[in-house]
Amino acid sequence: MKAELKGTGVALATPMNADFTVDFQSLGKLLDHIVAGNADYIVVQGTTGESPVFSWDDKLEILSFVLKHLNGKKPVVFGLGGNNTFDLIEKSRDLKEFDLTAILSASPYYNKPSQEGIIRHYQMLADAYPHPIILYNVPSRTASNVEAATTVELAKHPNIIAMKEASGDLDQCKEIAMSRPEGFMLLSGDDSLAYDIIKMGGEGVISVIGNIMPSEFTNMVNATIAGDYEKAERLNQELEIVYEMLSEEGNPSSLKAGLEALDICKRTVKPPLYDASDVLVEKWVNFFKS
Repeated sequence: MKAELKGTGVALATPMNADFTVDFQSLGKLLDHIVAGNADYIVVQGTTGESPVFSWDDKLEILSFVLKHLNGKKPVVFGLGGNNTFDLIEKSRDLKEFDLTAILSASPYYNKPSQEGIIRHYQMLADAYPHPIILYNVPSRTASNVEAATTVELAKHPNIIAMKEASGDLDQCKEIAMSRPEGFMLLSGDDSLAYDIIKMGGEGVISVIGNIMPSEFTNMVNATIAGDYEKAERLNQELEIVYEMLSEEGNPSSLKAGLEALDICKRTVKPPLYDASDVLVEKWVNFFKS
């Protein structure tokens, strides 16, 4: 099971119609694009999928569609994290019958728990969740860092199998890589740092860019995993302009501007997010023409 999480996971965007309902036709088109690009697995309803703005019923409908459309072609991870421990446990019971490789669980936001609170939260989830857990540390969104020592402690739980690290702190990532138990996986949560984190011993990445350039990014990741650093560094440098464009107007607005330029889906995002500008869409159009 852990082997399925090695390489490139794609944090799937959620295409939307003008009335903010899910555009399932475009979602199928996006999945086909990712599969054709040889990404290794799909992450449904992470931050890139605009998970905070969908109801639980919406999330399950999206997950059901993805699983049916993929029909076993790629492993699927589902996002279920947040700051209400008992509510997450209750929701997790609805996932028992879904064929999932793991659950991606973002650390508690807004509450700003202590490290002890984070440990208790995740241990309770791990005891209850019907699938293995990938921890997700993203302090820029949660206002709370999961320290390396906390990750290593949580890694002792048999149902906690990986950490998606998006702190941007390479020293923290290195400490996890050096101190983790055998078999616990370190995954980059930042596209631009994937090369560095894999090179220090990480097993892969959960990416945004994989929605739009799955083949190019997967080639870079695979070269890094294989130890062909000369090739990987060259490919990574070629992608730097894309990393920058994906951050220009925030995620996933910037991503959906690129997806519109590729005619995969419209740039529509659900409030309180706002659609990308015409300027950025045109920038993507010109990039793909070049």
